[in-house]
Amino acid sequence: MQTETALKALVKEKYGEIADQTRSDNAASCCGAGGCSTEVYNIMADDYTRLAGYNPDADLGLGCGLPTEFARIKKGDTVIDLGSGAGNDCFIARALTGENGKVIGIDFTERMVEKARTNAEKLGFNNVEFRFGDIEQMPVSANVADVVVSNCVLNLVPNKFNVLKEVYRVLKPGGHFSISDIVLEGELPSKLREAAEMYAGCVSGAIQKNVYLELIQATGFKNVTVQKEKSILLPDDILRNYFSAEEIQSFRNSNAGIYSITVYAEKPLTEEAPCCAPGCCN
Repeated sequence: MQTETALKALVKEKYGEIADQTRSDNAASCCGAGGCSTEVYNIMADDYTRLAGYNPDADLGLGCGLPTEFARIKKGDTVIDLGSGAGNDCFIARALTGENGKVIGIDFTERMVEKARTNAEKLGFNNVEFRFGDIEQMPVSANVADVVVSNCVLNLVPNKFNVLKEVYRVLKPGGHFSISDIVLEGELPSKLREAAEMYAGCVSGAIQKNVYLELIQATGFKNVTVQKEKSILLPDDILRNYFSAEEIQSFRNSNAGIYSITVYAEKPLTEEAPCCAPGCCN
């Protein structure tokens, strides 16, 4: 696998291209990458169209869940969306937080930020803004967000622990997140793990589900809960780009599972004090 810098450059380049692909092309592939399937119309993305605030111009057919549906957003909340793309989750969050709330989208692909800002201007929203930046170093002050959401983005980041630490930093004490992401159970074959298209396609950058949840707890979050889980099936016509027929069958028969999970967790109201009891500190 490539270095962290090379992987970020790969994702940035690919998502600049994805910004101008059609929604149907993105939905029929793995997060817009890895080629389009003619067997499965919608591989990962969930249907947003029934949610208040939905805007078709902002829906690129990316993502692997509906984090805003589970995020417990209230009127007046400040919400941050990581990897905001063309603004889909931000506009749905805005419908929940109302005119007195604030929504901040962060993306490190210039083309995505441009599209999102154009969409916000068309809608006339003055409390939704989009910032260009890396979610490992968010252009946001500490303790500002009531809620953080993200849809199929952390798996694109090589160092997921750094992102989780940033989420912890920007959340207010007592704030929470709802994040949808791709995780694994069992090992992916090396041909998938090493494929650049499958990294940009949210598959080969995924980590084991138990490790993902442990990272969240290690960051200091409490009440970690899997709100939703669904299995992701990669269709044969995409797998044929990497495997022979025999290898596809072997993969199907293996213990490797690809899943979309939506995870909720809370930042404690008070930081845990360092241990100062007699005999505890050296």
